[in-house]
Amino acid sequence: MDYDVILKYGPALLSGFGVTILCWIAGSAGGMALGFIIACIYQWSGNTIRRLLQVYIEVIRGSPFMIQLFILYYGGPHFGLVLNPVPAGILALIVYGSPYFAEIFRAGFLSVPHGQIEAARTQGFGEFTIIRRIVLPQMLVAITPSLTNFVIILAKETAILSVVTVPELLYQVQTMAAETFTYVEPFLVLSACYWLLVELTSWAGRVVEKRVTQHLRRA
Repeated sequence: MDYDVILKYGPALLSGFGVTILCWIAGSAGGMALGFIIACIYQWSGNTIRRLLQVYIEVIRGSPFMIQLFILYYGGPHFGLVLNPVPAGILALIVYGSPYFAEIFRAGFLSVPHGQIEAARTQGFGEFTIIRRIVLPQMLVAITPSLTNFVIILAKETAILSVVTVPELLYQVQTMAAETFTYVEPFLVLSACYWLLVELTSWAGRVVEKRVTQHLRRA
């Protein structure tokens, strides 16, 4: 193990890790927000809108993330959408993640007994109040593990962003390997960083799950 190489490229690796975290957090948060909006519209709309949303979900889920990234970054200028690598990477993660999050949230909506929603409506509750006070607290119990798993998947998908020159961790590792002809050290650092992200996400997921199921343990 050549620690001198790691120390020499340490600042570049830390910078790449920071870009990875930025893209991951922004992409996950944006994808989750867009997915929740899609799920809400799907849940409280007519059949025509549901069919359109289903087409969007199936198209995005049915194509690889790398192809979507290429279309957005290289094909975007043909439609007037010119983005720098980092914003393009974040937007690609948002678009890619949104249908998966939408399906997770939709499953959460379906897990709430419909009778409770109807009872709330008969009591004069608005739809927003029903979602905030009745639906969300119950659906979070069912969907927290699935949300955690997909956020972990998005963390590892950030490695693909290097193909459009996003200066994230894999991009810096490849640069380091090309310049020094060392491969064990940089890729061990890469593996350790992604392992750290996964473990932190798993821990956060367990904390959230413990919180949202607190009432079940008391019962």
